Amino acid sequence: MNFVESSNNIFAQAVKDYHRTDNVDAPINNPYAAGTIEHDLYLKNWIDTVQWHLEDIIRDPNIDPIAALNLKRRIDKSNQDRTDLVERIDSYFWEQFHDIQPQPNARINTESPAWAIDRLSILHVKLWHMQEQVDRNDVSAEQHKKCADKMAVLKEQLADMTTSISQLLADYQDGTRIMKVYRQMKMYNDPTLNPVLYNKK
Repeated sequence: MNFVESSNNIFAQAVKDYHRTDNVDAPINNPYAAGTIEHDLYLKNWIDTVQWHLEDIIRDPNIDPIAALNLKRRIDKSNQDRTDLVERIDSYFWEQFHDIQPQPNARINTESPAWAIDRLSILHVKLWHMQEQVDRNDVSAEQHKKCADKMAVLKEQLADMTTSISQLLADYQDGTRIMKVYRQMKMYNDPTLNPVLYNKK
């Protein structure tokens, strides 16, 4: 089993584990040892799954404004945690590939491998929730077909992403792509870079 196939299994497991309680406040019970890439992949998907549900909750048209503000700040923190974790996963890939001598015609990818893995993790969350919609028996036949059609596309996307990310990692290994990592350098959470924050001092 290659890295991406293993990631798919971990992501599917994390989504399933979350839905045992389906509670955004449920504590995570990560089955993988801290410090391992498997631990980080499971945590990554758990964050994505919780945030999916937070995004659902905040769209309640009757939500209390104060509760919505608190929830927005929780989502902001979740996004920062997600970014930090993706960058940690990129550090794992950097250790794997940065010493490989690129071939003369080596190309550069548009995104780092961990950001591709990020999209794969979120895709697993989409798959779970679209399957929920497919399984509903309180909707019209037309609505059911729309969801079934979307589910088919998501499954195709999963197969394509699994292949393409595996090919990307293989390209790094044989030097036909150059391993580069660019940190996100997000500014809005940094009190030294966000003018709304540093002008408050």
